[in-house]
Amino acid sequence: DMEKNCAEKAATFEQEKKLRAEELLALAETIKVLNDDEALDLFKTTLPAASVSLVQVQSTTTAQRNKALAFLGAAAAKLSAREGRHNVDIVMLALSDKKVGFEKVIKLVDELVATLKQEQADE
Repeated sequence: DMEKNCAEKAATFEQEKKLRAEELLALAETIKVLNDDEALDLFKTTLPAASVSLVQVQSTTTAQRNKALAFLGAAAAKLSAREGRHNVDIVMLALSDKKVGFEKVIKLVDELVATLKQEQADE
């Protein structure tokens, strides 16, 4: 069984070695084509001139937040609690502008951990 496994591994290694050599050859040919003068001429004719400029669109943070909330809301509607809807709900809560304080939750978790440690020590 071991000889069979070794033979399979050796065959796989040879295939991967051949594939790597072909990839290196393809990369070398690609670099050769891109460094050719014809490619440079093609790039010059295809790319816009320096005088051409692009229009910049401004988007506010609120608009982006609302778009993200809409997307997450649609995703959350498709999920059940078992599928991890609570994770999406937490992200939506964080994205909303509501002030969320987790101090009470953190305090309760700390108290629970202390109680569990005490019970463990008592046993």
